[in-house]
Amino acid sequence: MNPPLAAKKPVTSTVHGVTLTDDYAWLRADNWQEVMRDPSVLAPEIRAYLEQENAYTSTAMADTEALQATLFAEMRARIKEDDSSVPSPDGDFAYAMRFTEGAEQPLVVRTARDGSGPETILLDGNEMASGRAYFRLGSADHSPDHKRLAFAYDDKGSEYYTLHVRDIESGADLSDAIEATTGGGVWAADSNTLFYTVLDDNHRPCRIYRHVVGTPQSEDVLVFEEKDPGFFLGVGQTQSSRYILIDSHDHETSEVHLLDAEDPTGAHRLIAERVTAEEYSVDHNGDTLYILTNAGGAEDFKIVTAPVASPGRENWVDLVPHRPGTLILGMTVYQDYMVRLERAGGLPRIVVRALASGEEHPIAFDEEAYSLGMGDGYEFDTSILRFTYSSMTTPSRVYDYNMATRERTLRKEEEIPSGHNPADYVTRRVFAKAADGETVPVSLLYRKDTKLDGSAPCLLYGYGAYGITIPASFSISRLSLVDRGFVYAIAHIRGGKDKGFRWYADGRREKKMNTFTDFITAGEYLAQQGFTARGKIVAWGGSAGGMLMGAVANMQPDLFGGIIAEVPFVDVLNTMLDDTLPLTPPEWPEWGNPIESAEDFAVIAAYSPYDSVGEHAYPPILAIGGLTDPRVTYWEPAKWVARLRETKSGEDLLLLKTNMDAGHGGASGRFDRLKETAFSTAFAIKVVASKIIGNG
Repeated sequence: MNPPLAAKKPVTSTVHGVTLTDDYAWLRADNWQEVMRDPSVLAPEIRAYLEQENAYTSTAMADTEALQATLFAEMRARIKEDDSSVPSPDGDFAYAMRFTEGAEQPLVVRTARDGSGPETILLDGNEMASGRAYFRLGSADHSPDHKRLAFAYDDKGSEYYTLHVRDIESGADLSDAIEATTGGGVWAADSNTLFYTVLDDNHRPCRIYRHVVGTPQSEDVLVFEEKDPGFFLGVGQTQSSRYILIDSHDHETSEVHLLDAEDPTGAHRLIAERVTAEEYSVDHNGDTLYILTNAGGAEDFKIVTAPVASPGRENWVDLVPHRPGTLILGMTVYQDYMVRLERAGGLPRIVVRALASGEEHPIAFDEEAYSLGMGDGYEFDTSILRFTYSSMTTPSRVYDYNMATRERTLRKEEEIPSGHNPADYVTRRVFAKAADGETVPVSLLYRKDTKLDGSAPCLLYGYGAYGITIPASFSISRLSLVDRGFVYAIAHIRGGKDKGFRWYADGRREKKMNTFTDFITAGEYLAQQGFTARGKIVAWGGSAGGMLMGAVANMQPDLFGGIIAEVPFVDVLNTMLDDTLPLTPPEWPEWGNPIESAEDFAVIAAYSPYDSVGEHAYPPILAIGGLTDPRVTYWEPAKWVARLRETKSGEDLLLLKTNMDAGHGGASGRFDRLKETAFSTAFAIKVVASKIIGNG
């Protein structure tokens, strides 16, 4: 089967004196907003092209079907199918999610706090998903009096969630149906009022409404509206549940308003006016607000306090001062304790602070690379902190930690039904030296019996954007590669906050090229040290990490034996020039604004993968998109593949797979997602390892 060739329909524009020609602009549906809500209205010509590409991909990957089935079976066998979360206590009850054997979707359940008595199934995701091509459950939040459940779901993959209210005692859904929300609601103290965020036609969360249970959405009251399209709104609450938090933010600036949960019709109050490039988040205890912020030059953040009655910046007092190199990632305030998650030396730790005395103590682990996370739970007046721990060799563990006695109780360890012996594997943290002298951390996982003589293939994963750190955590799916002789590597490149805020700042806007060169540096280091060899590295990244994939494929194609780009943000220049798209205005602080700035335009144009496709050979490429994806629109990978087909030399595989029933996150069911992972994993094996280790 010959690869599809997209029609060329040149569209020309001039920006800052530069003429741009886009031969494949027609793949962007003029009615993309409608397609998000109803995929059936996609133009027939566009649908036909995407389906031709899907058919070609299926044909090209037909020789891996047995391998895909084997991989899927392996991955599924590592999942405890009737798994459940550790119940989270709240008052007289405890809430959890669990799966039944063979089920794609979860159940939301409740028991008595002490575990006695029968379980109540609050929601059955499988029942709700029946007959739908796509179904993803959003949040499920019980009211303070435990009598109602607010829940939301998305049945298109477009992240337009419909919010409903269920009477817990009867199990009946009330008349409430709130459309186009971001996925959940926040209850006021009266258990009768909900606050939620609504998405506009451009998929931007710009308004917060107040809803009274039992009334139509048309009667809901607008509480807050964000006029700046570059700022998105969110609604939450303090751990104390006393205050509703209205948060307005872009990628570097935030502003928070407080609303008394006991007075839901009252006015909200501003904590501190937004200041460009200053962020803050808020928690509460008594008459005091606790604020995590980078204000005043606190690059790696600090924690300050302020009176609830007068919370402005002029009254902020340092509680945990700024410590360069120690990045505070988050905090939660309880009745007697404040807990913060921070990272120093590239590794996370939890620090518990007694509010009365100010005494602090850390929770940390000894492995070279690991992942640590906090679970806030529902309760405020508690001495129990729940946290999770894993490493690339150690399955996830859930602990309850007594902050008073410092005792740890293991509540759950991820069970691998098919078996897993951590001693069979090695996890390491190595450092690759970049050309400018910086050292790039790389987390490694491989079997103890893997020869490190350059013969092993390597899967190198990267992201490098928005300050997001990719944790060195456990994954069942990557074991299928490692057990076949792969070295699995995570490059902690600039653009994330792996080494503090500075690491993020050095990988965005005019410094974005550092992200790409760091990834190449990591790959070259692994080859030089014998972990793998040039041409045996499969690079894998998604979303902004997909941009990374496109950039390194342009810059250093011979380093890689394959590229897997999931929902890849590759049409950066055109997207940042289109201020009607959902994420464009909020993204300008991250990438630059090429509409207003000729300098930003030039910076983006220099690396934008779609605009930088060259007339040279490329390694095998698998690009994956989602038709209803509001974050990275389907036409980005489609246009990229079309231009690559026209321009590149060589005969290596170039595949485009568009999920016609899903969005940014891919398939919604847990096993359907595994099938997608098995497909991509089979591609990795096919392109670099089939001659070495076979297809079994």
